[in-house]
Amino acid sequence: MYTFDSRIRYSEIDRSGRLSIPAVVDYFQDCSAFQSEELGVGVEYLANKKRAWILNSWQIVLERRPEECEKITVGTWGSGFDKFHATRNFIMKTTQGERLAYANSIWVYINTETGMPVRPTKEEIDVYKLEAPLEMEYEPRKIKLSREWEEKEPVKVQRSWIDSNDHVNNSWYVKTAFEQLPQDLEIRQLRVEYKKQAYEGDILYPRYAREEQRTLVALCDEKQKPYAVIECR
Repeated sequence: MYTFDSRIRYSEIDRSGRLSIPAVVDYFQDCSAFQSEELGVGVEYLANKKRAWILNSWQIVLERRPEECEKITVGTWGSGFDKFHATRNFIMKTTQGERLAYANSIWVYINTETGMPVRPTKEEIDVYKLEAPLEMEYEPRKIKLSREWEEKEPVKVQRSWIDSNDHVNNSWYVKTAFEQLPQDLEIRQLRVEYKKQAYEGDILYPRYAREEQRTLVALCDEKQKPYAVIECR
């Protein structure tokens, strides 16, 4: 397992004084990037090969959100490869070992010139030294949509949302979805299914649904086809 240590910054907390859930997503995403860079298969390597790992889904379980100035350790490891898909687990703990959050994620390896999935080479797989999957209750990759939606105000994709792959970074879908949620909503599990890429200047049409056991936000195009679906429990 690859790990890095950090400390919760004021810029990462929400109005409750705890680490925001979108910031948890950022910590996990950064951890995977740090590992890939240290293994020599990071952003520059992928750009030169016209390749990219594109996030397909998140399942994040929250046990306790740390407060400002708490010291934490974030870890990740590859747990499986299947053709052009990869699975990766994450964990966030205090420096005393208390588990704060953990996650499963699914990624797709693509050719950035064609946009089509491709198989990673044996060397690109072996460098990660796969470990056993985290023991957790795994949810399906796909999120079941609601039958009834409340339409929200459209949102324009900003330049600052774009990452080195020239499309909206995965955490910005979560941040945008959270703007549609009730402020008092307590979340123990976050799932995200990414369906297609959005680009600078695109308009996202949020749709909101509140069910008995879950809350959903779908960020859609003008034809109501989702870019991403976010489920909170």
